Amino acid sequence: MTHLVQLDLYARHGGVHFKLNAPGHEINEYVDQLPEEKRESMFQLMKELEQAGLITIINDGVWADGEGKLGGSDEC
Repeated sequence: MTHLVQLDLYARHGGVHFKLNAPGHEINEYVDQLPEEKRESMFQLMKELEQAGLITIINDGVWADGEGKLGGSDEC
């Protein structure tokens, strides 16, 4: 049985808060098998991962900018 360490994770593009429900290698294998059109946008990809149960998107209104700063920045 694999135990996941729960960290606060944020998508680099879009800053969406999420948590992993599967190990990274399992998520990578799933993404590699998706058709290209489902990997074209981060929104689409995260939607696919959530529907597959591999991640959970946390709709808490907390976002990060491309540099990882919570709440964004003036530059973004």
